[in-house]
Amino acid sequence: METKYVSNIYTLNKSTYIVLRWIAIIGQFLTVNIVYFFFDFNFQIILTNIIIFIGVITNIFLINFYNKNLLTNRASFLFLLIDIIQLSAIIYLTGGILNPFSIFLIIPSVFSSSNLQFKTSLSLIILTIFLIIFLTFFHKELVYPGQNIILVNNFYYYAIPTSLIIALIFLNYFAIIFGQESRLRKEALDKLEEVIAKEQQLVSLGGQAAAAAHSLNTPLSTIKIISQDLSSQFKDKKDIKKDIELLVSQVERCGQILKKLSLNPVIEDDFINKECSLAEYIRDIIKSFQEISNKDFILNLNQDDNPFKISKLIDINYGIRNFIGNANKFAKNKIYISIKSDNENSEISIEDDGPGYPKDILNKIGQPYIKSSTKFSSKIGLGLGIFIGKTLLERKNAKIICRNSKTRSGAEVLIRWKNSYLKNL
Repeated sequence: METKYVSNIYTLNKSTYIVLRWIAIIGQFLTVNIVYFFFDFNFQIILTNIIIFIGVITNIFLINFYNKNLLTNRASFLFLLIDIIQLSAIIYLTGGILNPFSIFLIIPSVFSSSNLQFKTSLSLIILTIFLIIFLTFFHKELVYPGQNIILVNNFYYYAIPTSLIIALIFLNYFAIIFGQESRLRKEALDKLEEVIAKEQQLVSLGGQAAAAAHSLNTPLSTIKIISQDLSSQFKDKKDIKKDIELLVSQVERCGQILKKLSLNPVIEDDFINKECSLAEYIRDIIKSFQEISNKDFILNLNQDDNPFKISKLIDINYGIRNFIGNANKFAKNKIYISIKSDNENSEISIEDDGPGYPKDILNKIGQPYIKSSTKFSSKIGLGLGIFIGKTLLERKNAKIICRNSKTRSGAEVLIRWKNSYLKNL
């Protein structure tokens, strides 16, 4: 399965973005007109409304002429660029950096940082910084009632753009970090859904094969009986008898083929074992690994007090299999698996005698796409298997602890459920 450190898909949802732009445009229109007509501030109201109307036109264009549901990185950049320039023009006409709504200048770049490519976001950040500085020195004064101009101390005046730039950098930094983590997690979850879909297809295919084997048993038996009866009736006619014997042999061959397709050929009416104990889960998984691995699997059971059965689910089976597969991958010779169960809790412990988790990623275990700087890093992978196993089991109310073993050299995974959760799966 191919993995990447950063997803290459950077888009904005068109409908969401359009709604946000309408909110911004309506807010701009109401604000400037209320301030002008009701509070008697003096500025170029006609030109300001024309600039706002440009925003209306671009949004209508986005609705009617941009036919894709998602905005590409390039299209997103162009429309966010228009948003910044439009808002800057309004602020230029209404007092410059002293306009309290100048804080909204930083929103488009933050929005870009969490959704678009780094180069796109960096371009918008630099442009926003330039416009903040420009609006600090060049703007139309905002005249408030009485034909007075707002005057403030220089220390306070220049502190405003400084604080805006600092907030811009700070917020964009965190938006980039969290946006990248969100994309990585989404990519990992997409792979998880892909894995589950494949497992479900295999189970479905196996069930269909078993059902076919079961359903065809009766007609094949009928054909066999009739064929044998015909064989006895035409025993004196060698040509016909030879054909009938061939027919009988082919019916038997069909029966053998269908029997192999059955998931449980011994019990004809129960093709998929729907319930099993945790020990049976583990034994089945160990058996599949023993066919391809030369390592020792040591199973220790302590389930005598409460050997209840639970539903056989793909999520649990694949989740446990991932952790045992990891132990098999890194173990030198032995994998130790123990199951403990009492009246309240059930726990599976998986340990190996390998090198254990590297210390520099120990506190990140369970996150997708992590990389160690140790000399064993080329063998460790990106943590996607652990992420998938952990996510699958946590969806079924399990608590997962990944740590280095306290008694052995390798890694240890503890999978713990409350029995009440297990019984209700």
